[in-house]
Amino acid sequence: MTNELRPVANSSQPEDKSTIGRRGFLSSGASLVAAAMMSRLVGPARAANQAAPNIIYIVADDLGWKDVGFHGSDIKTPNIDKLAAEGARLEQFYAQPMCTPTRAALMTGRYPLRYGLQSGVIPSAGGYGLSTEEYLLPQMLKDAGYETALVGKWHLGHGKTDYWPRQRGFDHFYGALVGEIDHFKHASHGVRDWYRNNKPLKEKGFDNTLFGQEAARLVSNHDTKKPLFIYLAFTAPHSPFQAPEEYIKRYAHIEDEQRRLYSAMVSVMDDEVGRVVAALEKKGMRENTVIVFQSDNGGVRSAMFAGESKVGNNLPADNGPYRDGKGTVYEGGTRVCGLINWPGHIKAGEVNGMLHVVDMYPTIAGLAGAKTDKSKPLDGMNVWETVSAGKESPRKEMVYNVDPTGGAVREGDMKLVWIAGLPGSIELFDLSKDPGEKNNIAAANPHVVKKLQEKMVALSKEMNPPLLMMEAIKLTFGSPPVVADPATMFNQLGD
Repeated sequence: MTNELRPVANSSQPEDKSTIGRRGFLSSGASLVAAAMMSRLVGPARAANQAAPNIIYIVADDLGWKDVGFHGSDIKTPNIDKLAAEGARLEQFYAQPMCTPTRAALMTGRYPLRYGLQSGVIPSAGGYGLSTEEYLLPQMLKDAGYETALVGKWHLGHGKTDYWPRQRGFDHFYGALVGEIDHFKHASHGVRDWYRNNKPLKEKGFDNTLFGQEAARLVSNHDTKKPLFIYLAFTAPHSPFQAPEEYIKRYAHIEDEQRRLYSAMVSVMDDEVGRVVAALEKKGMRENTVIVFQSDNGGVRSAMFAGESKVGNNLPADNGPYRDGKGTVYEGGTRVCGLINWPGHIKAGEVNGMLHVVDMYPTIAGLAGAKTDKSKPLDGMNVWETVSAGKESPRKEMVYNVDPTGGAVREGDMKLVWIAGLPGSIELFDLSKDPGEKNNIAAANPHVVKKLQEKMVALSKEMNPPLLMMEAIKLTFGSPPVVADPATMFNQLGD
């Protein structure tokens, strides 16, 4: 692939063991290398006397691509729709197939395969987290003079306090550390998971409503002498499907219970987005605030990827024309609803260029006037000219994911999905003609398949082993035996 995987801005840094071999992966020639260099150097040139913008980065949890009004949904999302109508609608915006990897990619600007978070999510019993050797987005923004806050879901490490948000660059943290909680009880498997900063907190309320209230409070109390960064990570509409009764009544006409509850959760989130925007306007901060909205992955279509809560078979998320959903590298799992809005700075309309969540790190760095020299080599590209003015995206290639079982990569419109484990499968799609990935054209294009396979193999040789796999091995072979109580036999054998 092109030099987008190794940004020139960090080329002075020594390559670490996660750096991809250029001979194995970069074959595009000097002209494309030069183009990649320019894509990093021409970012948003913020004048020295121009105030750094506030940044509100909103992430929905398991939201289906079509489950917003501006994509034609019957779910009412007027506040999100208004941001989309007045900003850039990112119609080829990609995330990782699951929650933890996407959040890690956003925080680092690097593909999760670099640091072992490419497989699955951090489970409730998991002791690992996002490597403390990574220089995270809030650390970078804090170094640039921002006040930083995480409101909502973390899911990048809870087993050690070294992984917690306050230790990773956030001045404020309010919310949950693990991946899934009861939305009213604020607990996972009966264990409360609710914090303000580093202290456990006990309070009542629907979590997503509380997140919106907290983010609005931070805006209202903010000292505008400093720019503000809020990472607002909702837990809606992730299972368990729950919502306040007043919202459920809005969708009484929906017969399917899970779809009714899911829709209500999306509406709660939308109302809270509206609350935060209103707080920005009241504080006089709206005109200098960038708002980004995205889902962390596609909507769930398989109960296997729904989480730890029990769900029914007819899962409610709608990914529109795209194949499958969360947990897969198909478009339905990775092409997500996304938008970016900044009054007077972003041209309203559709942006159809290829973008990836890793691109947001260097793009935000450019907006903030922040330095990335402490970060490891980035996979992200500065795409400000694309999202603000609708110019052609510098990104021509992309890694959906690579792990020991296979993965997917894309070059131009050609996408290879390769399951390397037995029995295995190879699928090739031309997304320009077949965005729904219905027609496998691998047999007719062996040279393209071979080229993309070589790139995926090169990546696999450079990736760090999945931490989830290492954790599973540790739990399997390093845990004490579980022995049944002999008394349960009730002397059935006369012993």
